[in-house]
Amino acid sequence: MRIKNFIIGIFAVLVMAGCKTNPFTGEKNLNFVSNEQLFPMAFQQYDQFLSENKVVTGTSEAQMIKNVGQKIVTASERYLNANGYQGYLNGYAWEFNLVQDEAVNAWAMPGGKIVFYTGILPVAQNETGVAAIMAHEVAHALADHGAQRMSAGQLQQLVGVAGSVALSGKSEQTQQIFAQAYGIGSQVGVMLPFSRSHETEADRIGLTLMAIAGYDPAEAADLWRRMAAQSSGQAPPEFLSTHPASSTRIANITKWAPEAKAEAKKYGVTSFKK
Repeated sequence: MRIKNFIIGIFAVLVMAGCKTNPFTGEKNLNFVSNEQLFPMAFQQYDQFLSENKVVTGTSEAQMIKNVGQKIVTASERYLNANGYQGYLNGYAWEFNLVQDEAVNAWAMPGGKIVFYTGILPVAQNETGVAAIMAHEVAHALADHGAQRMSAGQLQQLVGVAGSVALSGKSEQTQQIFAQAYGIGSQVGVMLPFSRSHETEADRIGLTLMAIAGYDPAEAADLWRRMAAQSSGQAPPEFLSTHPASSTRIANITKWAPEAKAEAKKYGVTSFKK
């Protein structure tokens, strides 16, 4: 019982102390992994990835990825500085690379390290499509989604340990049932919705960033229509996925795009590139 209470006590302390304010939503998010801990690991992994893959350089597409990335970062700085978050980007080391790979994908690592695969460019179609993807990935980095996922994963393990300790006097069958039920329940009921909430949040933040950068946020809905067509309906059901369904994203983006344009006008942006 003492061990159980000790673990639960640690859990409670981490939840209460491990929070950080999201500068875009104003909400307190679970996060007890500092940038000082996370960024060096992310930078090392990013450099290793680049060394093991073919980075495209010297092409107009590779240069576009870098140019659009910098525009989105500049928009981020404008937003953060205007909303009282000067210095928020200290420690970030932005880097935007195009990698030769047929996968329709792009991703961001903590600290601003971003990769686009060449396979996603036909779906993006143009610079504004690239901006929609880029703003989404930059939003992940700015909102500390990587650190939040690490924090949630650690708590998931901690609660599992606490449950196992609480059942230590029960039969082996009971312990196995708990382990299976907790594993499935925490994944489908907690971790996957948590991941989908990050994707939704990155979509909404990304619309604001691309609008401030001068790109039409309404075009992001067309991007996701193309993404949906490209997947040919092969995506898993939303409740079993790390990402929202394309139909959900399109509906949200269509609803939020006017808000993003209105926000951009506060920064003097009144025309948007399609």
